[in-house]
Amino acid sequence: MKLLKLIGHIFIITLLTVVTQVGGLIWIVTLLISHKLKKKKRLVFPSLYLVFNLIIVPPIASYFGREQLPVLNQNLKPINWFYPLAFRNYVLPKLKQGLIKTSENLASSNISITYLDANFPFIEGYPLLSHLSHNDGKKIDITFMYIDGLGKQSDKKPSTSGYGAFANLEKNYTSKICIAKDNWYYDFTKYLTFGINNKLKLDSNRTTQLIKQLLLIPSSEKLFIEPHLKQSLGLSSELKVRFHGCGAVRHDDHIHLQIK
Repeated sequence: MKLLKLIGHIFIITLLTVVTQVGGLIWIVTLLISHKLKKKKRLVFPSLYLVFNLIIVPPIASYFGREQLPVLNQNLKPINWFYPLAFRNYVLPKLKQGLIKTSENLASSNISITYLDANFPFIEGYPLLSHLSHNDGKKIDITFMYIDGLGKQSDKKPSTSGYGAFANLEKNYTSKICIAKDNWYYDFTKYLTFGINNKLKLDSNRTTQLIKQLLLIPSSEKLFIEPHLKQSLGLSSELKVRFHGCGAVRHDDHIHLQIK
């Protein structure tokens, strides 16, 4: 029985570390506190997790050169609570300030920046799965803009997770080419939507405006979307807008922005 409990704790620590970077440590501290105070882990862990998330980790992360993105800001916000709760919304200060300023500039156009995975709070080179390149505080994924079934502007997104709801499927020749080259994982995110709203369609005008403003961030270096979207959105002359290659997952469901 003790061996099974040990294996269970190792599994929990590993899973939490992979998903949140910090969660495994929080579980270890939970075990120590619950044993010392004779309290149940299901009571200690949630409280301790929030203390780490809101109070302990942010100032320590700033020592490592990373800052937490806003959570309650209407112009710059996560698509849902998972990303900030999982410590996946940390970036370098210059990227944070660039995103805040861009979101303020776009507010008058009824465009808000909704972010997905950014980076973990600590350790240069520590990958944020399933994004191996999100390891230095310089990268962030951002959702497209959408219209509803009546053609009206909507702040909603077609995928609960923000990933896997691909735009303009009929035009994505790149996806077929990459999958034909045995890159089976290229469209794997279609299994990670956690719910789809099929009534929402890509808002080309506002998405184009969003991308052009993101490119104006002084430290911006690259922005990844699928080639067919670069063409249809009229971004063909934008040198910073690039194809990410078949070695990554497809980018006709989100924008990948990275700075220098």
